[in-house]
Amino acid sequence: MDDQRRPRGRGRRPADEVRGEVLAAAGELLLAEGMAGFTFERVSAISGASRTTLHKWWPSRGALALEAYFRSVQSTLAFPDTGDIAADLTDQLTAFVRLMTQTPAGRVIAELIGSAQTDPELAAAYREHYSAPRRALAVAAIEQARDRGELRHDVDAEAVVDQLWGACYHRLLIPDQPLTEDLARTLVAQVVRGVARR
Repeated sequence: MDDQRRPRGRGRRPADEVRGEVLAAAGELLLAEGMAGFTFERVSAISGASRTTLHKWWPSRGALALEAYFRSVQSTLAFPDTGDIAADLTDQLTAFVRLMTQTPAGRVIAELIGSAQTDPELAAAYREHYSAPRRALAVAAIEQARDRGELRHDVDAEAVVDQLWGACYHRLLIPDQPLTEDLARTLVAQVVRGVARR
């Protein structure tokens, strides 16, 4: 990736603007080269923000990488709400599978999950900025479907999330079997059938 410094305007810029530019630059670098080429020095060079600024906002390169990753994929993983939980889960899970298998995002999230095993700051950032918000959206959708009578009153929304996304992450990280959109549709159909109100 070209490390040309982005042009900067005159004077002091608002912190939110600088932070947004840093995250955009970091996301581009991360998706282009993965964690191997991802450093504070390169993000600083591309974004125009100083390394001191980056270290002030992010405790480690992993924490910066994770927040940049989430910002890059957030719009793709927006959770639909059509009032049909089976359709919404299918749309969401197939979008997730496409992102993981047809873009660099799958390789990058696998690297981030691996790095998080030995980087406590990255692990904390992963929970705060990625897994917890993503899980909360899915749990809320499932609970709303339960409340409107689509699903059984005793459905465990957290367990449903684990069944659906956990299976996809398993195939992403341990590729004994392929991660496919057909798998996503099958998972949703079987899980929803099991928890549907009869």
